[in-house]
Amino acid sequence: METYIIKVLNFLTKKGEVYKAEPPLDLKEAFSKFAGGENQMKKDQLLRFMVEHQGENNISTMEDLDKIVEKFLQLRNSCSSTKTSSTRIVDVYRKQGLSLNDFIDFLILDDFNGPLKDKVHHDMNAPLSHYFMYTGHNSYLTGNQLTSESSDEPIIEALKQGVRVIELDLWPSKSSNNDGIKVVHGRTFTTPVPVSKCLQSIKDYAFHKSDYPMATEIFGEMLYCPETDYLTEFPSPESLKKRIIISTKPPKEYQQSDSIRKPMPNGSEPSEEESWGPELPDSVAKLKTEDRNSSDEDQEDINTSDNKSNQQGVRQYKHLIAIHGGKSKGSMKNRLKDDVKVRRLSLSEKKLKSASESHGADLIRFTQRNILRVFPKGERVKSTNFRPYIGWLYGVQMVAFNMQGHGKSLRLMQGMFRANGGCGYVKKPEFLIRTLPHEEVFDPKKPPSRKQILKVKVYKGDGWRLDFSPTHFDRFSPPDFYTKVSIVGVPADCAKNKTRVKTDTWYPVWDEEFEFKLRVPELALLRIEVKDKDKGKDDFAGQTCLPLSELRHGFRSVPLYDRKGKKYKSVTLLMRFKLETLN
Repeated sequence: METYIIKVLNFLTKKGEVYKAEPPLDLKEAFSKFAGGENQMKKDQLLRFMVEHQGENNISTMEDLDKIVEKFLQLRNSCSSTKTSSTRIVDVYRKQGLSLNDFIDFLILDDFNGPLKDKVHHDMNAPLSHYFMYTGHNSYLTGNQLTSESSDEPIIEALKQGVRVIELDLWPSKSSNNDGIKVVHGRTFTTPVPVSKCLQSIKDYAFHKSDYPMATEIFGEMLYCPETDYLTEFPSPESLKKRIIISTKPPKEYQQSDSIRKPMPNGSEPSEEESWGPELPDSVAKLKTEDRNSSDEDQEDINTSDNKSNQQGVRQYKHLIAIHGGKSKGSMKNRLKDDVKVRRLSLSEKKLKSASESHGADLIRFTQRNILRVFPKGERVKSTNFRPYIGWLYGVQMVAFNMQGHGKSLRLMQGMFRANGGCGYVKKPEFLIRTLPHEEVFDPKKPPSRKQILKVKVYKGDGWRLDFSPTHFDRFSPPDFYTKVSIVGVPADCAKNKTRVKTDTWYPVWDEEFEFKLRVPELALLRIEVKDKDKGKDDFAGQTCLPLSELRHGFRSVPLYDRKGKKYKSVTLLMRFKLETLN
């Protein structure tokens, strides 16, 4: 009761008060060093700071710098309660430079100073098998896997986020409203959506976020058709720009009727890419098998149809398939055997986990030339996801996720694909692509000795007062923020740290540094989360996840996102990153 009364009194006496703590010592020292001990940092001094301290290779002239700083000054002025002529602000900068407060605001507010490069910079000319691909699972579902509606909206949202692999389950339909084909999660109580609606949305939004190719079930001028019956090496993302490719099991069989959708026992999913329905207008639909014991995997077809017109349609459609789904029967050793023909294999998360324990080397060798897809187990009825590292550590290119869900696993997925300009393709590390000396392959359970140290310093945070209501975190006092910083990657690299709690402030200054010793930085992600300390469960205040190998060194503005991965308008952290290589 006493604490409650004190908080009420503080609220009444400090209402509307805005207090910002003293700038961190590192920032003041850097400013003083490059400003020559003066109170203003001139334009040429700021340019030297950007090149020498921040390592900005794309800012080489005063003209380049002026464009960035003037944009920042105008943006800050537009957000200020006291408006000043934009021309006057720019004139002051050109004559006097930046003050210490200007300098700090410049580092934390402007988009150019983000933690990652915003352009595609990986080599995009290697075969598709050399890349991790941003992959969706049951991309048309709006919610859970059993009873939610099917729609094109989740597909549009996924494409806007940069997802490059869209999954559609196509079934024949007797309804005149569905063009003879419906998109639906088979044998569940999910509602269907017309295939034409999904295909049109894919066509409209396929290259909204990225120019690099999509794998999906779609037809049109953008479709890539292989010149041969099979491929011995996959084409590169660069050669497939603005193209759409089909990945499925080549058809052999036609079913004769629309199947009744029934819920599967234990929420398990029927298999994927097995059989084909009756002849469909202008298209051929991928159907689910009747075998209820399999789960989303590529199954071998049994050819039971002698209909010549159907067989002609099959041959025509087969020619459109760029990435052939392979067999998934037999022992795991046989499934992972390499062949002259390259192919795609699908495994459930359970089977991949089992295979990683007994056939880890085979998995990596398989994914050096072929494509492996891993999908959520059928028990994930609520559209949850598994930890993606179960796939990435073994070179799995398509880690298929339920994008309509949210949670820590999806944040890791979003973090991985912020790399390479967010284009949806991330080049795998060389040790997953090439065989090591003596025919060895990478073993995530036995990583090399520590080779790098990442130093992460958390200076301050800002923007909550703009993006949240005054009573969002606490009715009678400002928030009590702290920041959690952790590494996710190979087991030997995983580590966690957190700052002290800064009480009663919307503008926390922590000024704390953490060190992380790394063995496989190429696969590591840096997780950052801010929380408001509370008596019960601490309140969420923002998060982000960043690919460690892509971090830009120096002082960086790190924008935070909500639980589902939507970027806040104003909430940012000012941090410093430094990666040191050990001898």
